[in-house]
Amino acid sequence: MENPDIEQAYTTIQEGFNKKAMIIILAKCHVEYEGRARSRLAPGDRLILIKKDGTFAIHQELNLDPVNWQAPGCKNKVSVKNNQVILTSKKTKPTEEIKVYLDETYSVTYYNCIDTKELEIRGYEKHMVDLAWEKPELIEKGFRPTRREYQTENGFIDLMGTDKDEKLMILEFKSRKAGTNAVKQLKGYVECFMDNKEFVRGIIVAPDITDNARELLESLQMEFIQMNPPLDLLKHKTSTLDSFLN
Repeated sequence: MENPDIEQAYTTIQEGFNKKAMIIILAKCHVEYEGRARSRLAPGDRLILIKKDGTFAIHQELNLDPVNWQAPGCKNKVSVKNNQVILTSKKTKPTEEIKVYLDETYSVTYYNCIDTKELEIRGYEKHMVDLAWEKPELIEKGFRPTRREYQTENGFIDLMGTDKDEKLMILEFKSRKAGTNAVKQLKGYVECFMDNKEFVRGIIVAPDITDNARELLESLQMEFIQMNPPLDLLKHKTSTLDSFLN
């Protein structure tokens, strides 16, 4: 509804609440918050978004994050007082309350949205480890992975295995260009196996490596294997070896 009067704005918003819909309001408003602190936002044009799970967010013209917001689970309602529409979002544990006074309403919309899909994300270190576990030839011919997320006193090793000569391989994966910190991290893992140092290979697996990191890696007699993180979404495409090797 465009440019609704007070009664129309109240009725439309209340219908949205009754139907457990997503409500979108564009309005000139001022905002009061009371809870862990207190704040007041002077009048200005804002976008107000209310979701059926209780999420309540107020966006200004600029910036990504809302200027005021409440998390899912809040109790939201609309009322009219002194000839003005008021939105209230209340949270308990801890008690917090946002009140939005609609000074002028430009538009009110509500939708019964249907969206049950989960966001599929690819490209993290975990996905690189998964791929190396499933397709060990991406690391090198003869590589046999044996353990993942192996705990040591210096942290968790991403992936362990053996090469064709039965030497232990310790692999540290990075989804971006590896730096000296990655090399130092790998060094700490390798040091946990100092009793068998001649049988241990420390390897950084990443799309690229900095010059300083490469020099440090070589000075420690450790290795670098180039591998890109998998970016193909599993539901839409089957990955091939060429996707990850240059």
